[in-house]
Amino acid sequence: MQSLIGTGVALVTPFKKDFSVDIEALQRVVNFSIDGGVEYLVVMGTTAENATLTAEEKELVINTVIDVNKGRLPLVLGVGGNNTMQIVEELKTRDFSAFEAILSVSPYYNKPTQEGIYQHFKAIAEASPVPVILYNVPGRTASNMLPSTVIRLANNFDNVVAIKEAAGDMAQALKIIKDAPKDFLVISGDDMIALPIVLAGGAGVISVIGQGYPKEFSEMIRLGLNKKAVEAFKTQYFLSDCIDMIFEQGNPAGIKQVFQALGITENTVRLPLVSVDESLAERINDFVKNSIK
Repeated sequence: MQSLIGTGVALVTPFKKDFSVDIEALQRVVNFSIDGGVEYLVVMGTTAENATLTAEEKELVINTVIDVNKGRLPLVLGVGGNNTMQIVEELKTRDFSAFEAILSVSPYYNKPTQEGIYQHFKAIAEASPVPVILYNVPGRTASNMLPSTVIRLANNFDNVVAIKEAAGDMAQALKIIKDAPKDFLVISGDDMIALPIVLAGGAGVISVIGQGYPKEFSEMIRLGLNKKAVEAFKTQYFLSDCIDMIFEQGNPAGIKQVFQALGITENTVRLPLVSVDESLAERINDFVKNSIK
């Protein structure tokens, strides 16, 4: 899928200081990413703090992004969880006409076997009216979707078109790139190794830092896709300190501090997450201030 090549960004959900959803700030976030040149937007990923949103708030966020986007970029919707039947029901009842694909995380907490992971995504693939992007993030799910399981799914279901690979393991990403079907996309879920994955044959990234630095990060990935490694790594090294900082005390607390420094949103997150501490906030603010040209 050409529309999923390049930089997608996992959008935050901005909150006001009273913890209510800040729709005007969300509009600014969406426009900032689009104006910065990213290729697509991901709605209701982990970065959106969807675990702490009510059903009504989720719909408000989804509809706001659709309305602000106005069809300018492809949209991907996060539809995942650890209750397979519940996900299948949502896939059968939701209107996906505004979305290019879904992003579905490997089941968390349950810790299924590889066969359980396969059967979970088999059910999703058979129910989904749009293409499916698998999402492997062992640091959050407590289980790793092995390359053999990914490749099995890719070979058996035409609508399983990509994986967001966030194990932070280059060797694992390389194995998927090597063994997966020709048109299957390996998308980095880790900002720090997104460029190496692209240079090795990956399709791009679903990024967190990319919404704070959309122009720079998306251009870096395009350079990588064109095998212009020397130029691309200049941006990689420029942003590497900030990438470290935004994940130092958890996501999305760090990227929300970047947005506050840019004057786009408050840095408010919902419990059990907390905002970055004063020391980290100062370091992020200094980086942002010094990086603005």
